Amino acid sequence: MPRFLARDGRVSRCTLRAPLLLGLLLVAGCAGPAGSPTLSARPPAATASSPTSSSGSAEPTPVDSGPPLPVLGTENFYADLLAQVGGSRVAASSLLNDPNADPHAFESSPQSGALVADSRLVIVNGLGYDAFMQKLLAASNRPDRVVINVQQLLGLPSDVNVHIWYDPATMPKVAEAAAGALTKLDPPNSGYFEARKAAYLAGLKPIIDNVAALKARFAGTPIAFTEDVAGYLTDTIGLVVKSPPGFMKAVEEGIDPGPADVAAERDLFTMHLVKVLLYNSQVQSPITQQIHDLAQTNGVPIVGVAETIPSTYQHFQDWQVAQLDELEQALLKGA
Repeated sequence: MPRFLARDGRVSRCTLRAPLLLGLLLVAGCAGPAGSPTLSARPPAATASSPTSSSGSAEPTPVDSGPPLPVLGTENFYADLLAQVGGSRVAASSLLNDPNADPHAFESSPQSGALVADSRLVIVNGLGYDAFMQKLLAASNRPDRVVINVQQLLGLPSDVNVHIWYDPATMPKVAEAAAGALTKLDPPNSGYFEARKAAYLAGLKPIIDNVAALKARFAGTPIAFTEDVAGYLTDTIGLVVKSPPGFMKAVEEGIDPGPADVAAERDLFTMHLVKVLLYNSQVQSPITQQIHDLAQTNGVPIVGVAETIPSTYQHFQDWQVAQLDELEQALLKGA
């Protein structure tokens, strides 16, 4: 299917619907103050509903310290985190929500620029995944804005897998940083943010428990990827990725893999060398569709993974648990 050139000259991996992302602002999170416009293309997915503290008691009532803080998570899972931790004290928004589009193809618009300019707290992924944010932030420099760069927060070099939210250790650290930043911006509500952070972290426990259970049962199982999206997750579980690195890298960069890599990838299914295919459901191309169909023909279970929270899930936690459940069923079927 057609591909589109990103601003940096790379080939985008978008489908035909990718141009809809250009200039489009999609909000994931709670709405702004009453009467303010909302730009959400989803239900209020990032609005956390009445979490309880780690002790089981109801969260404290926030102090009325002014209008909600405008905050932005460049990707919708970071916006979801901000909305869950910030509660009614934030209006959380996101720029990357479209499950059919590549972040490298994003083009800023006056609307997105204005939203970034207004935001008091911004979370960016880093690692080049959302490089367009550098220009947007520079164009609206403000001394009272806090920016959390997750790559820097984790101390990662620039040449690692960019999909760091799939590492179970990532989001707890981002939540800690977000709660600290919100406390800095709104000190009277420090206790409120701490309680909501505790609820967010408690919500991650099913993910950690599921990963541990899968590791105990399936560590060492050979699997394949079309693209190394969930690599941090499968590494933590102990699954062994057999796909050629050159194949996965080419798919991620939106170019055609070399013939030798394609042949080696195909052999994984025709020779039944892997038990499951993890397929990037957000990125489709002729070669990834061929691999998908080949796995299906040879009876290899397929698990779709995505790069943003799909609209069918309310929160990051729901999404990740559902993917782990699907992975478990596939591993059982492929065993």
